[in-house]
Amino acid sequence: MNASEISKLFKEHNLKIKSYKKDKDSYIITTDSGKYVVRKNNNRSYIFKYLNSRSFTYFPKILINNKYLVYEYIDNIDMPKEQRLNDLVDLVALLHSKTTYNKKISNDEYLNLYEDLNNNYNYLLEYYNELIDTIDDTIFMSPSYYLLARNISLIFECLNIGMNYLEEFKDKIQDLDSIRVSLIHNNLSLDNYIKNNKQYLLNWDKSKIDIPIFDLYKLYNNENNIDFSSVIKRYEKKYPLNEIEKDLLIILLLMPDKIEFNDSELNMCRKIRISLNKLSKTEEMIYKIKNQSKKD
Repeated sequence: MNASEISKLFKEHNLKIKSYKKDKDSYIITTDSGKYVVRKNNNRSYIFKYLNSRSFTYFPKILINNKYLVYEYIDNIDMPKEQRLNDLVDLVALLHSKTTYNKKISNDEYLNLYEDLNNNYNYLLEYYNELIDTIDDTIFMSPSYYLLARNISLIFECLNIGMNYLEEFKDKIQDLDSIRVSLIHNNLSLDNYIKNNKQYLLNWDKSKIDIPIFDLYKLYNNENNIDFSSVIKRYEKKYPLNEIEKDLLIILLLMPDKIEFNDSELNMCRKIRISLNKLSKTEEMIYKIKNQSKKD
């Protein structure tokens, strides 16, 4: 972002800048009439117009829509993480319910999704088979190699279960002629949620029309140490998922991360442990989700 352009922009709106503060890909600017956040527009103006048309106004007031996106800076109130997560889930369910519609599709569109997922699963299966062969051929295993070798069965188990779900998913989508879509935020995290006198979702740069469960998947990947089965249960009270959507979410969740040995031993052990813990929790969570579906 160009500081002189921003200065000119604020001057045109009779706002006197007192200070600048760089914050990741934004500027926080203090003026004589309060604080503002400035980001590149990235052609997202239409998103806010669309959200307004659907009576979803849970984003900061947009002051200027031009080359830059300028909106009011909002202080976040302190609250327990669990409570903040619950509020975020409720808000996302509301976003999806207000923007949902059935999109007509050709059979190829869902089959293309199946092919992409199948390619990813097969790639990871081949990758881990080759990796464990390399580890087995190592005379003196490093701590990170040893940690992965001892737990590789968990990775293969998740890959096999996920691929079985994927084949069942293919059978279920053969005759579909429509798909439920909505506007998705596509970068859900607690960092992008603020609550003050009102709730706000921030950073809509990646938002698009797509299958709603992709928002849940992003939230799961962006937030560690959350009870995701409870998240799903809470979300479904306001926006129930259909069978196809649940299957797709499970397939995505079961897909292991690609563990690449490109860091120090200490960091590699940490990364492997995080990845393994995530898979272990995923298995438990999917069991709960399936049991809940049977009860429903």
